[in-house]
Amino acid sequence: MRRDAKPDGNQTEIVTQLRRIPGITVHHVHQLKKFCDIIVGFRGRNYLFELKIDKKKKLTSGEKNFQEEWAGQVNTVSSVGEILIILGIYIKERVYV
Repeated sequence: MRRDAKPDGNQTEIVTQLRRIPGITVHHVHQLKKFCDIIVGFRGRNYLFELKIDKKKKLTSGEKNFQEEWAGQVNTVSSVGEILIILGIYIKERVYV
């Protein structure tokens, strides 16, 4: 069930920044085959994120298949700002929690 766990280089920084925001929890799941990199909990909802250093970087075949088959939301992002926008707490260069 495990693969070589090689997260993108920005994963540690993104997770660290998210964990500093009150009300957000983050769990690493990048070790699981054919899944996403992190799960973020916020205000009673769960969000799945695939992290890429550059959004132009292609998904692996497993990542692509997962996103195509998953009936829920999965977002490919490259920054904390993109995650905060999806969570609905990033407005005009300021964070509101």
